[in-house]
Amino acid sequence: MEITEFVKNIHYVGVNDRVKQKFEGLWPLPNGVSYNSYLITDEKTALIDTVDLCYGERFLAKIQAILGDKPIDYLIINHMEPDHSASISLIRQVYPKMKIVGNAKTLSMIEGFYGICDYFMEIKDGDVLPLGKKKLRFYLTPMVHWPETMMTYCENDALLFSGDAFGCFGAVDGGVTDEQMNTDRYWSEMYRYYSNIVGKYGSPVQKALAKLAEVKIETICSTHGPVWQKNVEKVISIYDKLSRYEAEEGVVIAYGSMYGNTEQMAEEIARELAAQGIKNVVMYNLSFTDPSYVLSDIFRYKGLIIGGPTYSNQLFPPVEALTRMIEVRDIKNRIFGYFGSFTWAGASVRRLGTFAETMKWTNVCSPVEMKQGITPDKTAECCSLARNFVTLLKG
Repeated sequence: MEITEFVKNIHYVGVNDRVKQKFEGLWPLPNGVSYNSYLITDEKTALIDTVDLCYGERFLAKIQAILGDKPIDYLIINHMEPDHSASISLIRQVYPKMKIVGNAKTLSMIEGFYGICDYFMEIKDGDVLPLGKKKLRFYLTPMVHWPETMMTYCENDALLFSGDAFGCFGAVDGGVTDEQMNTDRYWSEMYRYYSNIVGKYGSPVQKALAKLAEVKIETICSTHGPVWQKNVEKVISIYDKLSRYEAEEGVVIAYGSMYGNTEQMAEEIARELAAQGIKNVVMYNLSFTDPSYVLSDIFRYKGLIIGGPTYSNQLFPPVEALTRMIEVRDIKNRIFGYFGSFTWAGASVRRLGTFAETMKWTNVCSPVEMKQGITPDKTAECCSLARNFVTLLKG
C-alpha cells in the first residue's frame, strides 16, 4: 500500500501550497497550507472535494495516476469555499458524466459559482450512498462554518471526511497521516486556524459534535492539515474545548504604543501578574504582531488585558482593529481589564470601556488612564489593576 493509500481503497490526492502568503487574504501562512482531497476506489469511485484551481492540473494528474481509464462516478462536495471547490469545472470537463453530490444549498452554490446545474444528486441529512463494499452516510453540519457545510462518513472504515472542521494551517510534508509525521507544529496552528476561521461559530460546532457523539470515528480526513488517526480524540477535544470557549489559566496583554509610554504600562502590569503567580502571560505589540496569533491566544487563555493610546481622538487603530475582530467572533466567558494613555485629550480608555460593555465579560472595575508619561502613581495603579485581575482570574 502506498503512503497516500492510508486506508484500503481510500487515497489522499490533495496538494500543498507553499506560495500563498495569506489565507483568505488575511491570515499568514509561515508553514504553508494543504488543500486535501480524497479518492475512494470501489465498485463505484467517489472523489471527496477538490482543490484550489491553481493546483488543478497537479490534482488531476494524481487522480488519473490512480484511476487510469476508469471514470469518477461521484464528486462529493462537503464545503463550497473555492479553495475546495474551484476545480469542480476542471474535473467535470474530464469526467462529464460524473454526478455531483451535495445538499440543496451546496448545489445552489455550484450553479452560482461555476454555472453548473446538471448531473446533480441532492442528498439530505442521514442519506446513504453505497459505492459497493463501502457505504457513505451524510451528516449536514450547517455553519461549520458556511451554511452548506456537511460531513461524509464511511461506515465500513469508521472514517469521517469532515470538511474544514478539525483542520489546521500548515502544509503536509511527506506523510499524510499523523502516524507518518511529527505533528508538534500543527497543534498551535490548529488553535490559530480555529480561532480565525471557525471561531465565530461555537454553537454550530457544538451541534455538529452532538450529532456525531455516537458515531465511531477512527480516522478524520479534514480539508486542511494531516489525516488524523492516532490523535482523533485529541483533535475532537480541542474543537470541543474551543467551541465551548473554555480556556486555560493565563493572560493575554495586547497593546499598542507609539512612543513607548503605553508599553511601559503593559510591562508593569505583566510584571505584577507574574509576581502574583500567573505563569502564562503573553504580550503582543499590535503594531508588529499579526492579529491571527493574538486571537489564537485569546481563545486559549481566560484573561485578556488591552491597552492603547488615544490617536486622533480615537482608539489607536491596531487596537481598534483587534477589538472589532473579537466582537465578530463573539468570544465568551473572558476576564477583561484595560488601560490607555493620552497627551491632551483622552479617548482610548472610554472606547475600551464601551467595548467591555459590548462583550459582557467579567471586567476589572477600574481601568488605568495615564496622561503623558508614567509616574510612580500610575505604576501603582497598573500593579493594582494586575492584582485585582488575578483575584478575578483565581476567583
